[in-house]
Amino acid sequence: MAIAHEFEYFKPESLKEAINLAAKFGEKGRPLAGGTDLVVKINDEIEFPDAVIDLKGIDELKKLELKDGKLFIGPLVTFTELINSPVVRDKFPLLREASGTVASSGVRNRATLVGNICSAVPSLDSGTPLLVYQAEVLVKSKDGERTIPIGEWFTGPKKNALKPGEIVVGVTIDEITGKQGGCYVKLGRYRGEDLAQVGIGILSLENNEYRIAFCAVGPVAARAEKIENLLNGKELTDEIIGEAKKLVPEEISPIDDIRATGEYRMHMAEVMLVRGLKEATARLNGEGTEYGTSVI
Repeated sequence: MAIAHEFEYFKPESLKEAINLAAKFGEKGRPLAGGTDLVVKINDEIEFPDAVIDLKGIDELKKLELKDGKLFIGPLVTFTELINSPVVRDKFPLLREASGTVASSGVRNRATLVGNICSAVPSLDSGTPLLVYQAEVLVKSKDGERTIPIGEWFTGPKKNALKPGEIVVGVTIDEITGKQGGCYVKLGRYRGEDLAQVGIGILSLENNEYRIAFCAVGPVAARAEKIENLLNGKELTDEIIGEAKKLVPEEISPIDDIRATGEYRMHMAEVMLVRGLKEATARLNGEGTEYGTSVI
């Protein structure tokens, strides 16, 4: 079906031009990267922008590079590019694993990581790896620049910290200097293209440090700080994992919806935490399955 809503379309050739357009239209302007979310919302008459600012002509926003120990992901970098990147594969394997679960291969060819976090849906697959890697979001406007920790980015269901007139110009992640083992566990109704009913990202680091984040079981993707505080500094035994499992109800607030009941989500979140912790730690020690292998 054709888009019925009328809007002005711009394709700036520089970031400065894009920022000027964003300032001009404010909350009635929408940046366009992959378009897999925005175009659907306009077509379904959920969004009614006065202007669409297509960023695809700005080369500097296509950057994906590791420099001085920091990974930079531009807003035009697709999930397919993340999956195919040797740097992401070797240095940020948990991000690569989660990226491989996003929608279908066709969608991943267009959808961008920055677009995913801007949509801020509670079930977004990129949220948990970015949270445990402690990413930062870089934004620019005519008033200057801001750096927003990913933990402060998601402000509510489908809401983020971006202000009118601002454009996300990148996401940065500091390189992990020691060994790491990660595991992204996603529960869907079936294999293939589906939103997460529950998602959990786990990063196991040297010296018994654990970082854990959930998605699809609360208003926003978020770290599980109570579980982390229990686990950190301790050997991962069956007893301590059992204690961590008991804390899951204190960390998440799943709801009933068309895809699953809250009770089912809570039960599976506990199962996924146990399996994810064991797999992440096994991968840390070089004994786990290959990344991309499902543990549920």
